[in-house]
Amino acid sequence: MSDSTPGTAVPDRPGDGRGRTAHDERTAGRRNGPRPRPRTSLWVTALSLPPLALLAAAAWYGRSVRPGADDWCFLPLVRDEGIAGLVGTFYLDDNGRITNALLVGAYATFQVPGHQWFGLVTGVLTLVVLRAATVLALRRARLAVPRGLPLLVAAMATALFLLVTPNTYKTFYWPAASVSHTMPPVLACAALLPFLAARSRRGRGAALAAALLAGAAIGTLSEESAIVVGVLLVTALLLGTRGAAGAGRSFPRLWCAAGLAGLAAGALVLITSPGSRHRRERFGADTTSVLAPESLVASLRGFAEIAATVATTWQYIGAVAAGALVGLLCRRPDGSPPGPPARRALPACAWAGALLVSGYLCTVVTYPVFQDRVSAPSANRLWNDYLLVYVALLVGAGALLGEAARRRVRRTGLLEAACAVLCVLVCFGPAVALTGLDADMRARAEKWDAQDRRLREGAAAGSRVLPYERLVISRMLEPFSRHGRSYWPGGCVADYYRIDRVSDGTRSP
Repeated sequence: MSDSTPGTAVPDRPGDGRGRTAHDERTAGRRNGPRPRPRTSLWVTALSLPPLALLAAAAWYGRSVRPGADDWCFLPLVRDEGIAGLVGTFYLDDNGRITNALLVGAYATFQVPGHQWFGLVTGVLTLVVLRAATVLALRRARLAVPRGLPLLVAAMATALFLLVTPNTYKTFYWPAASVSHTMPPVLACAALLPFLAARSRRGRGAALAAALLAGAAIGTLSEESAIVVGVLLVTALLLGTRGAAGAGRSFPRLWCAAGLAGLAAGALVLITSPGSRHRRERFGADTTSVLAPESLVASLRGFAEIAATVATTWQYIGAVAAGALVGLLCRRPDGSPPGPPARRALPACAWAGALLVSGYLCTVVTYPVFQDRVSAPSANRLWNDYLLVYVALLVGAGALLGEAARRRVRRTGLLEAACAVLCVLVCFGPAVALTGLDADMRARAEKWDAQDRRLREGAAAGSRVLPYERLVISRMLEPFSRHGRSYWPGGCVADYYRIDRVSDGTRSP
């Protein structure tokens, strides 16, 4: 047998006690793959500092947050009746959202400090969940990347999701809106982690249980988020997403089915609750009005305006840039590039279609309440239920573009530099806007604290009616809005200070 025949042993190297084949010699380097250069890991990690600094500043500015709008009603109720009282009120009277009441009660228990720390907690939670999801998704795809790249992707996605909005206060700082529209997609993403990490029978069982429980929780947390999660799970079933290694196709299908079952159970509890029925009667949002042709057409027009606003927000290019770096720098364990990105084009289009469908359906169910304001910046919190999906799709699109460029360009240094510059540039706009918002919040906090002391002193002195001055920020509702015609939430303010009523302070002598 000649020496060139496959499987023939080649001479051992000095000190090597094992015989190796010629094929082994040729493929040894490819099996181990080129290790990422320390310099690459260093600059990629450094690139995550701007979005992390942006998030840290946003969390620090949260110390100036003070209650407003719905918060006035939650605080005295939790103070006097506890979280159980809030759950009962939500289920029986307000909206039927049980999980929502639990989360609101969790921060309202701490009263004003709970509002101040809410931004920090949610920002850290979002960052941790998205980084874990990025690491597990790359591991599931059998792709290796420089050490700091998952942190960059997570930090950029978190900053874009939380801070690049027409109304950052209602998205990030207002706990009531964040619990209903900002946090549900993050919690849904957290429920995906056990699925991505499942490798054993026990792990798959835990993932199914997590999907069932998470579906039920989201079903009683937010109607809009339940719609988004439901559309995504159905899309995953139709695409036949493959499961963890060795699990075949049955596990992901079971996981999707468990999530849908939990979601349906939670939605049924919410829809049949007395609180949900009262809400529909209050806003005229019954099935007939929601499905009326004029409502459907107006919802489509509103969603088109929302889509145009989001698509023309240039800072979202940062998600594409971060994803492109993944495509440019990733490799398989044997050192080879990933498979042709064209194979993933069809699933990407399907997910984009799911985003459009879920976004439109969310607009349909909210239009009877908000009418033409559904696409206004003051109602942008309603977009957050599907905005995280948009950011994730942009990261995925960037990864496909990076892979395609890597196959066509021999030297990718200039492309990597361009992506790095974009990742830094997109942070400047939110930083400027955040600085202005911080000044507004600090000014309101000073007036709020002074008025809080005055109202507490007046209540302690026995006064039953005290003047209240409107302290509006980011179009938040305050007592005596609409030129003094709207009293809400004046009754809740009076309950908070244990008095009978507050009067319009701007009209007091």
